[in-house]
Amino acid sequence: MNTQTAEDRKALKEWEGIVREQMRLIQTPDQETTAQRAARITRLEANPEEWFRYYFPNFCKAEEAAFHRSSARRVLSSRRHWELRIWARGLAKSVRTMMEVLFMVLVQKKMRNILLISHNLDNAERLLTPYRIALDSNPRIKADYGNQKGASRWSSNEFITQSGVAFTALGAGQSPRGTRAEEARVDGLLIDDIDTDEECRNEQRVKEKFKWLQEAVLPTVDISGEYWILMNGNLISKTSCVEYAKRLASFIHQINIRDAKGRSSWPQKNAEEDIDQMLKLLSHNSAQKEYFNNPVSEGEVFTSMQYKAMRPLRDYRFLVCYTDPSFKDAKTNDFKATVLVGRYKDEYHVLRAWCDQTTIANMIGWHYEAEDMVGGIVPIYHLMEANFMQDSIIAEFHAEGLRRGKVIPIKGDERKKPDKFTRIEALLEPLNRNSKLWLNAKYEEERHMRNLHEQFLALQPGSRAHDDAPDATEGAVFFLNRKSVSLEPDSFHVNRPRKNPKRF
Repeated sequence: MNTQTAEDRKALKEWEGIVREQMRLIQTPDQETTAQRAARITRLEANPEEWFRYYFPNFCKAEEAAFHRSSARRVLSSRRHWELRIWARGLAKSVRTMMEVLFMVLVQKKMRNILLISHNLDNAERLLTPYRIALDSNPRIKADYGNQKGASRWSSNEFITQSGVAFTALGAGQSPRGTRAEEARVDGLLIDDIDTDEECRNEQRVKEKFKWLQEAVLPTVDISGEYWILMNGNLISKTSCVEYAKRLASFIHQINIRDAKGRSSWPQKNAEEDIDQMLKLLSHNSAQKEYFNNPVSEGEVFTSMQYKAMRPLRDYRFLVCYTDPSFKDAKTNDFKATVLVGRYKDEYHVLRAWCDQTTIANMIGWHYEAEDMVGGIVPIYHLMEANFMQDSIIAEFHAEGLRRGKVIPIKGDERKKPDKFTRIEALLEPLNRNSKLWLNAKYEEERHMRNLHEQFLALQPGSRAHDDAPDATEGAVFFLNRKSVSLEPDSFHVNRPRKNPKRF
């Protein structure tokens, strides 16, 4: 049932106008002979990537990445394929799928009946619109493959080409039974953007939707025929259809915005500075979900973090500036974290936090910021995890000290540390729960403190979420405790007055 509102129809019409305008701007070759045209088509059809670029120059504005090519080869060379594409936002999941499907329809003559499914009918129609407009309005396709627009059905949610290839849009929960193109059962099953944030918060709703996919949608393909199932989506939740589909897909292809070495996975389109700029606009948890396919469940260990105004600096006996660096001097997926923490009575105050994906040089600068902030009012102990105290880092600290005329006396934390999660949970969770761990309210809205806050909420056993800031905080609190004990009088040695031997 179509539940589109007037506003929905208006939005779809505007989207269709945008796509049509893009198609209109595509130019066909001038003064090409019949032989030249035939040779060009043969050359393009022999190289799918060139074919994509020629017929869809409006979508192929950047050179494809290696993962695009490998994925296309798998799809186009198979006769039966079930691929789950867990690609981050901005990596052209839907566009690449469209170009591959149209290549199979127009060149390979493989698909006859394509069903495109999304979380609702409106979105399915929006995703299907570029297919329809490419077939009826793309000048290059019309020039080389003829008029594709069918004489009967040609609407936003269902259309059939001149050669009898059917395309149908379907929203989650709608019945796909009986979806046929003459004698052809569904052989192209495209599942795109099936999960929503709202539904993923309700496990039962996700299970019901995935059950519908298994019981109603997947059986639409011919059990003994050729078929291609392509499912596109971000891993936005551990309770999601994309997560459940991992159990079924014959090939799982996960690509994040940055690769395992921290570099742009599609550098031809997404420059490092562009990625940095976007990530700065998002919360840590949002960035993990949308761009790194790493959904974070908040509040399993630290249900909330508490803020208040800090004491005057003179009220702290000393402060600890502790750093947990990432492994490389690069803008990678790892965060560098530095915290400035003080102890007041039985409370621990995070006066300042720095937490970002940045360079070692910037991380060193945070220690100087801490010194400037304190201004010599109380002593600061500077520490870093000892296993990161490499010659290169020490050399950079020394060089920066020479440049500034002041060397940060940083020391390594030499203790043999147990499991990171266990350390953080055992030391900090009781403090936080009993209102003994406080964050500086002055910096509550600052990005660095917000990153620290979100990393605490994301902390859970086995999680791949970043935990550099909680780890640095644990190191600072541990050192505060150890140093405070060492500065106290020996509680086990009590000076008593000598007895007077003449008393009796």
